[in-house]
Amino acid sequence: ESRAFHVRQDGRTVKKAVYVAIGTRLDGHREVLGLWVGGNESAKYWVGVLNEIRNRGTEDIFIISVDGLTGFADAISAVYPKAEIQRCIVHQIRYTTKFVSYKDIKAFMNDLKGVYQAPTLEQAEEGLDRLEEKWGSKYPSSVASWRNNWPQLSAYFKYPYELRRMIYTTNQIENYNRQLRKVTKTRTIFPSDDALLKLLYLATMDITEKWTGRDRDWSKILSQLCIYFEERIEPGDLE
Repeated sequence: ESRAFHVRQDGRTVKKAVYVAIGTRLDGHREVLGLWVGGNESAKYWVGVLNEIRNRGTEDIFIISVDGLTGFADAISAVYPKAEIQRCIVHQIRYTTKFVSYKDIKAFMNDLKGVYQAPTLEQAEEGLDRLEEKWGSKYPSSVASWRNNWPQLSAYFKYPYELRRMIYTTNQIENYNRQLRKVTKTRTIFPSDDALLKLLYLATMDITEKWTGRDRDWSKILSQLCIYFEERIEPGDLE
């Protein structure tokens, strides 16, 4: 996940992206794995980010949901070669809806849910056909973005419903961003990268103190993970 901020650099104001990685542990609790101010992102940059995450103690990642960032998939394959990559449904929905007019957004989203919330891959593809038939001529870019990226967007249909829902739900990211906005809305420009990161770090510490709950279906999700990733889960991992 990324958010843009204005930062002073070399006597001028530039827009920089801050990337945040949020993970869910095997005990069901969420954790912010890190914050990074972006620059000229490349596969080498993302390898550095992922190595930092690994060195902090994240030894394995089963499923990683990512945006279509340049070089990110290659970096994941280098650092976490067993991780299964799913294109981020959250970002895809945001990209899709920015082309849709306000008066159509409710109806469009209802039809779109028939794609990414479908019970099976076959039903999702039928939903995509219906979406294209109804909205394709009016919002061609929105529908084409699903068609063109369908193999990466539909990878999660191999998993049971509870695990899929955890992958596509936007709640934890939206809640985190909403809390960050409360802290940063009065700061239009930051004097440095360090000043920006310091504020975000302190805000993150405050936000995550309230992350005490787990997904309501966590018992089912954990059972599913133990089946799909049996060879990578040790008994001690579940204690």
